Amino acid sequence: MKILTILIMLSAFTFLGCVPRENARGGDTAETDVQTPDQAGTAEASNYAEGSWITDYSQALASAANLNRHVLINFTGSDWCSWCFKLRDEVFTQPAFIDYAKANFVLLTVDFPRRTKLPASQQKANQALAESFGVQGFPTIVLVDSQGKEITRTGYQYGGAENYVKHLKELLGEN
Repeated sequence: MKILTILIMLSAFTFLGCVPRENARGGDTAETDVQTPDQAGTAEASNYAEGSWITDYSQALASAANLNRHVLINFTGSDWCSWCFKLRDEVFTQPAFIDYAKANFVLLTVDFPRRTKLPASQQKANQALAESFGVQGFPTIVLVDSQGKEITRTGYQYGGAENYVKHLKELLGEN
């Protein structure tokens, strides 16, 4: 009976993935303005190191406009979500993804950790982005243009970094 219960729980977790916690304030969130690229300073864009993950949405949009690239937004629960761990370890840290991303994307992390405390301003900005994009589970990967318009979205994919790059290219119509 114990084994059956464990199998059911594992199946449910696999099927549902990682879902976000309810807002600690009971769902009552203040609206936060999301800046457009023309509101972001060009100095922010010039500070972006290609292939690095940043946490500032306006900097990501400004950098994307400056570099003529899309933004890959990783909505993650970096210290608790097992599918986020798999995506990070199997894809985001691998040379095939790093090389492709460095040449094609500005990388943005929007994190919802449980054990790590983010600054209140970062928590508020992350919550506003998640609400803006209708994110309901983790990991969620959203590709946007330099104006912040959603192009497509995806999540974890089996097969490692090479397969993930192929998947991203297909989503963007590059194949």
